[in-house]
Amino acid sequence: MGKRVGFNLIFLGISLFLILLGHCQGSNVGVCYGRNADDLPTPNKVAQLVKLHNIKYIRIYDSNIQVLKAFANTGVELMIGVPNSDLLPFAQFQSNVDTWLKNSILPYYPATKITYITVGAEVTESPNNVSALVVPAMNNVLTGLKKAGLHKKIKVSSTHSLGVLSRSFPPSVGAFSSNYASFLKPLLEFLAENQSPFMINIYPYYAYRESPNNVSLDYALFESSNEVIDPNTGLLYTNMFDAQIDALYFALMALNFRTIRVMVTETGWPSKGSPKETSATPDNAQTYNTNLIRHVINNTGTPARPGEELDVYIFSLFNENRKPGLDSERNWGLFYPDQTSVYNLDFTGKSVVDMTAQANSTASNGTAWCIASTKASDMDLQNALDWACGSGNVDCTPIQPSQPCFEPDTLVSHASYAFNSYFQQNGATDVACGFGGNGVKVNQDPSYDTCLYATTGKNKTISSSNTTAISSTSSSSSSRIEFSAGLLVMLIFISCFLKIS
Repeated sequence: MGKRVGFNLIFLGISLFLILLGHCQGSNVGVCYGRNADDLPTPNKVAQLVKLHNIKYIRIYDSNIQVLKAFANTGVELMIGVPNSDLLPFAQFQSNVDTWLKNSILPYYPATKITYITVGAEVTESPNNVSALVVPAMNNVLTGLKKAGLHKKIKVSSTHSLGVLSRSFPPSVGAFSSNYASFLKPLLEFLAENQSPFMINIYPYYAYRESPNNVSLDYALFESSNEVIDPNTGLLYTNMFDAQIDALYFALMALNFRTIRVMVTETGWPSKGSPKETSATPDNAQTYNTNLIRHVINNTGTPARPGEELDVYIFSLFNENRKPGLDSERNWGLFYPDQTSVYNLDFTGKSVVDMTAQANSTASNGTAWCIASTKASDMDLQNALDWACGSGNVDCTPIQPSQPCFEPDTLVSHASYAFNSYFQQNGATDVACGFGGNGVKVNQDPSYDTCLYATTGKNKTISSSNTTAISSTSSSSSSRIEFSAGLLVMLIFISCFLKIS
């Protein structure tokens, strides 16, 4: 009876924890869906890909009807855009905005969860001087939303490059350029009045590429063990991303706009570049975005704003082959146009595994796994998978529908699970990971969510020989667990209360 009560208390505590955690949502990570390419999948396929990878926030740069339709009833929140080319008609006449809302937005809302409208994009970088049109256009969009009763559900803002700052280092001297004063003052007043975020595009990659002697690669990739000290505040910085964000915060505070929150609408790292762009590699891209996601989801905040929520959008969903400029400009994508991953990225921030970069290597503790090569043909993988699940005596139940390892429903994923099971069952030797050259040894655990990849001699479940020892300590530990669960719930509740208040 006592054990059942203890279990019930623990279960209740965990349930309350999950409920409260849901109401204490922290920072979010989204992805920019650019379409400057001629080989991309259809919007319907893109929506399926986004859902498959558990991406919940997407930014597009226009209000393409096919995209809006594709994301209907997906639960994905959409940030849409008014291109710079539309600023003049949107600023001139309210009727132009009202017609746009009537034809392009209202028919698809709320099935398509539009949460932000960006009016103009990096206008200070535009060759045409359109900055004076931004705020009038924003006001007209807001007026149109008010008429539709949506102004509290859809926020209006505009995106900017870091070029709006005249100074950004040290962060404490961050200041807006006086060249944009006439544009920024009414913009900031609009954002403050309507509780809209200041949207900024931040790229530590460019800072490193242009000045590698002054910026270390580790500092740009969130990997630095050294700290950069702001001499005016004494704040310590271990990455460039935080330093650039804080420079913006200080610039806002210098103009007495202390309540405007910041949102990063573009950031990322290219996976390929021209011969001189040596830092544009899949490994660096994965490292940057992995560390970024963990940094954001953990609500780390920045040195000047610890614990501050900061939503970010990673650029970009796909490699875009029509973008001009250096090779890197066409290689910012997380996915190739055929929907295969450029590198693996876990948007939950829990675990990220590079499935190919660790080939032919072994972990320091000797543990290794075997997965399918992404370079193998579908026919070769299918033949190897059929063999492993047949003559190879691998239990392939976990990759069947409704089982833990069925999703993602791809040949590479299913083959990876089967290859590793055979590999572990047969001594984890190089030969056991052959599969006709289609197997690859890696030194990082490919397990994800509830799909657990086996390791040699390690059992994922509690064996019967351990049950006596466990039961002998359960009564003494249960009270500690109950107390810890209760304390955890209380702390979460207090944290949420303080954040809300």
